[in-house]
Amino acid sequence: MANSETPKVPHPFVASIPILVLIALLAVAIHLFGSDSLSGGSQIALILGTAVCVAISMTVYRVPWNAFETRITKTIGNVAITLLILLAVGMLSGSWMISGVVPTLIYYGVQIMSPQFFLVSACFICALVSLLSGSSWTTVATIGVALLGISEALGISTAWTAGAIISGAYFGDKMSPLSDTTILASSATGTDLFVHIRYMVYTTVPTFIITLIIFFIAGLGNGEGTELQVVQYTEGLSNTFNISLWTLLVPVLTGLLISRRVPSVITLFASAIMAGIMALILQPHILMQIAGLDDLSTSEALARGLAITYYGSTSIDTGNSSLNDLVSTGGMAGMLNTIWLILSAMCFGAVMVASGMIESLTRVIIRFARSRFGLVSTTTCTGLFLNLTTGDQFISIVLTADMYRDAYRQQGYESRLLSRTTEDVATVTSVLVPWNTCGMTQASVLGVPTLTYLPYCFFNIISPLMTLFVAAIGWKIKKMSEN
Repeated sequence: MANSETPKVPHPFVASIPILVLIALLAVAIHLFGSDSLSGGSQIALILGTAVCVAISMTVYRVPWNAFETRITKTIGNVAITLLILLAVGMLSGSWMISGVVPTLIYYGVQIMSPQFFLVSACFICALVSLLSGSSWTTVATIGVALLGISEALGISTAWTAGAIISGAYFGDKMSPLSDTTILASSATGTDLFVHIRYMVYTTVPTFIITLIIFFIAGLGNGEGTELQVVQYTEGLSNTFNISLWTLLVPVLTGLLISRRVPSVITLFASAIMAGIMALILQPHILMQIAGLDDLSTSEALARGLAITYYGSTSIDTGNSSLNDLVSTGGMAGMLNTIWLILSAMCFGAVMVASGMIESLTRVIIRFARSRFGLVSTTTCTGLFLNLTTGDQFISIVLTADMYRDAYRQQGYESRLLSRTTEDVATVTSVLVPWNTCGMTQASVLGVPTLTYLPYCFFNIISPLMTLFVAAIGWKIKKMSEN
C-alpha cells in the first residue's frame, strides 16, 4: 500500500488536465465577458480548475485534503503583504487624484512633454524611478498613473503608454538592489546579489536599449491634432481642481521615504495619508462634492468625502466626458476584484504544487536540459509555465531555482546563470499573465486590461528571447572549470 504521506506523482498527461481545463474555461470567460472577465469570470475559472485538480488527486492518487489545506494556507499567507499593498495602492490612487497631485502632474506634463518623444520618455522615467525605488508596483501606481493621464491628453494610445510604463518599471525592478524579486532570485540560487545584478547587464541592458528604440520610432508618428485636446484637458483640470505646485510635496516626500528604504506598504500608506491632508487643504470643494449630502456640516462633509476617496469610487464632473473618466477613481473597493483573483490564483497554484502535478510536468521539461542552450531554454519555459500555472512571480522564482539548482551544478555552470535566467523570465513575464498577481494588479491600477497592453510591453517580451539568444551564442557563459 502506498504511503499516504508521500503520494505518487501523477502521470504528466493527468497533471496537464487541470491546466487544459483552466485554459478552456479562461477562453470561455474571455469570450463571454471580454475585458470584464477579471470581474468574476476568470476567478470562477480558476476555482473550477482548482476543483478539478483536487478531485483527480483525492480520488485517483489518494492525496489527503489536509495536504491541500496546508499548502493553500501557506501560499495565501505568503501573499498577505501583497494584498495589503493592493489596498494601500487603492488608497493612494484615489487620494493622489482627488488631492490634485495627479491633475497637477498632468496639467504641467502635457505642456512640457513632446508627443513625439512621450513614449520613450515615459519608459525611461519609469525605469529610473523603479531603479531608485526597487518596486515596479510603486512606480506604476504613482508616476505611471500620471503618465497615463498625460498620454490621454496628448491623444496617445493608452495601450502603448501602458506598455512603455510597464517596460520601464520592470527594467528598474530587475536591476535595482532594493528589489524584492532581485534579492529573491539571487538568494534562492545562492548567488551574491551584486554578482547577480552585474551578470544581468549582458541580457537586460541590450533588451532595454532595443525597447527604447522601438518606443522612440513608434512615438515619431504622434502629435497630429492634439493641440485642441490639450487645451480642453488643461482648462478642465484648472476649472475643477486647485492646480498647485504645493501638491508635488506629496511625491517628493514619497520619494524621500523610498530613498530611506521604507517598506512598500508603509510608503504607500503614508503617501496616501499625506495626499489626504493635501486634499483637505487644497481641494475641500472636491471632497464636499464627493460627500454628496447637503445636510452635513462642513467638517462632516470633508470627513465623509475623504473616507470615500480612500475606500470607494469617486466621480468628478469636469465638463469633459473623457476627462471625467480619467479623474474617476476606485479606491480600495476598486482593488477587490484583483484581490479575489489573486486568492483564486493562489489556490490553483497551491493545489497544483500539493498534488505533485507541477513536479510531474517539470520533470518532463527538464529532460531536455542536456546542453547549455537546452538547460537555459528549459529553465525559461519552466519560469513562464509557473507564471501561468501558479499565478505568482515569487512562487515561480523559488520553484524554478529549486528545480534547476542541481542541474546547473552538475553541468558545471555557475549559479549566476541560473539566477539571471530565472529573473529574465519569472520576473518580467508575470505582468503579461492576466491571472498572475502582477498582471491583474497593473491592469487594475492603470485601467488597461492585461491583454490590451501585452503586445506593447516590449521589454517584457524581448527579455526571455534575449536570454535564449545569449545562451545560444554563449556570450559570457563559462563553466566553472573554465574560470
